[in-house]
Amino acid sequence: MSFQLTAIIEREGDGFVALCPELDIASQGDTVEEARDNLREALEGFFESASREEIKNRLSQEIYVTRIEVAVG
Repeated sequence: MSFQLTAIIEREGDGFVALCPELDIASQGDTVEEARDNLREALEGFFESASREEIKNRLSQEIYVTRIEVAVG
């Protein structure tokens, strides 16, 4: 079984943070690729150890990633 999940990666200081909003799991790395790979590893660990009930309770089916414009001043 496999899931298609979202990875949001952003720079934080000298590295990068990767977040999977569907499960609210995050990881980090020195590069975008490392942050993504570390997030994949964290997600795989979660699926290996979590019960079906925990997966069902945490897995959000509707995630929308968009940009919005905000007036400032």
